[in-house]
This record gives sequence, structure tokens and C-alpha cells, in this order.
Amino acid sequence: MADLVCVGETMVVLSPPDARPLAEQPVLTMAIGGAESNVACALAGLGHRAAWLSRLGDDPFARRILAELTARGVDVSAVETDPDRPTGVYFKDPGPDHTRTHYYRAGSAATRMGPELARRPALREARIVHVSGVAAAISDSCARLLETLLLGRGDSAGRGPVVSFDVNHRPALWRGGKADAARSLLALARAADIVFVGRDEAEELWGTARPADIAALLDPAPVVIVKDAEHGATSFADGVRTFVPSLPTKVVEPVGAGDAFAAGYLTGVLENRNERSRLRLGHLAAAAALRTRDDVPVMPPRTETDRYLALDNDAWAAMAPQ
Repeated sequence: MADLVCVGETMVVLSPPDARPLAEQPVLTMAIGGAESNVACALAGLGHRAAWLSRLGDDPFARRILAELTARGVDVSAVETDPDRPTGVYFKDPGPDHTRTHYYRAGSAATRMGPELARRPALREARIVHVSGVAAAISDSCARLLETLLLGRGDSAGRGPVVSFDVNHRPALWRGGKADAARSLLALARAADIVFVGRDEAEELWGTARPADIAALLDPAPVVIVKDAEHGATSFADGVRTFVPSLPTKVVEPVGAGDAFAAGYLTGVLENRNERSRLRLGHLAAAAALRTRDDVPVMPPRTETDRYLALDNDAWAAMAPQ
């Protein structure tokens, strides 16, 4: 039985080996990436049992994904193979200000996930089930799967696994545009037990920018974590507001930092830590992601995270991970 089961699409990532743009590159390197499996890998790297549930094509890309997730300690035994549809692929394109991504995922095997997946034993037996708004956007059947996992719990909410939801708004994926995304993501977030949302994406989606207003908007979600990039993160849990500033970190690439933050925070949940420690674990994991171009970074050793968790507030704010 896994501590955490993540559900969503993972793709092969093709990216340049340096900071030059894609059009100037003679060769590309291959890796893997997907919001939900990123969380599973990071949580496994922090010492907990993680599983990933999805669908892949019957192709070399799928075999690469399964091999790499297995090597990182993630259980992939419940992943389904679709002989008729491909595994998704995306490309990274570095630029002077940010890295753009180009997705080739339409009609992928993962887009065929549907509500029937919610009946899998792995999802009922986990302590936490983690999903994100990316899955809700890639197909109608995937949207129904998330609705089943979140909205379909009804009176059983609180008796099964904790359901964690990262809003993860990706505007280009929503065929119905911003209005559809805002409506769907709000309903899913309100039905979750733990919600992760960026302050900037909450402002873009719902016109709500202050953390306290965002938490009020997402009521009745019991726990809301509002991330504000380099400034810090604020949690609202059991009527208590907790803020922890981000660590000063040199940013190589921001892709994957939000997923790592979620994994760090959920590690704190699994370990029954207090809110301050949960947020600190999130920041430590996110910092590891920010310092690399990889979607799935190597997590800091627990001896290091324990040292940072023991700091007082002033010492924490003055420290930067190496």
C-alpha cells in the first residue's frame, strides 16, 4: 500500500542541453515530466512510498517513463497500457526570460483515463491521493475522473484517503477558455481536503489576489496553501493562518518547483508535522527543483531537511540551501 498515489499524465521531455533556444540545438536530451508523477518522485525521494496511476502507449517512450519512475522508487504496477494511442511528448525551449514548452499530447493514451479508474484498489488504500488541474484539462473523460475523485465523494469525504489537489492552471489546455477553467477548477478545489494554488493563478482565474481572500473563496476546503513564488507560502488550516518565507535560491529553471513544493508539504502531512514544518519542507523541496533544469530533481537528504526544520524563524529566513 502506498502512502501517496498520484493520478495524471506523464510525458517524455525533450530539451536542449544548454540555455540556447530549441531552434539552434543540434541535439536534445530525453527525460520525463508530468505534474503528478513529479510529486510522486519527489515524495519517494523524501523517504515515503509513492505510486503513480495513469495510462501509457505501447511504445519506447512509455518504457522510458516506467523505467525512470521505477528507478526513482515509484510504484508503477497499476499503470495501464493502451495499444492504440501514443505516449505524450513535450519540448522545452529556453529563452532569455523564461522557458517555453511545446506539448504534443492530443489524443495520447492518458487522455483516455476516465471515471472507472477511480475504482482501482490503489486509490482506496492510499493515505493520500494527489491530482491536479492539468488532468482536468486534457480531456472530457479525465475531467470526469477528477470529478469522481473529488466531487463524487459526497458523505464519504473524510473517511477515505485525504485528497490533495493542485490547481495547476495551464491556460493553453482549456478548450473552453478561462471561464471554463475558472468554473471547473473552483469546484474541484472546494471539494478537496488539501488545495495548493499560486497567488498569481488565483488572481488570473478568479480575480482574487490576497491569500486570506483566496482561502475564503475556496471554502469549505479544510486546508488551503497559497504559494507566492519568491515571497513565501501561506497555509490556512483549522482556522489558523501560517506563513513561511521562501528560501533565497538561485533559480536555474522554475519548471517543477510547484510539484516539488506539494511533495514536501505532503511529506509533512504523512509525518504528522505542524504547519510551519510542512511549509518549510515544501520550500526545501521547491528550492531543489529551482536549482536544476530537470523536472524531477534530487531531493535533499533528510539529515539536511531536519537541520532546516530545527531553525528558529530568523535563522530560517537568513539561510539558503547549498
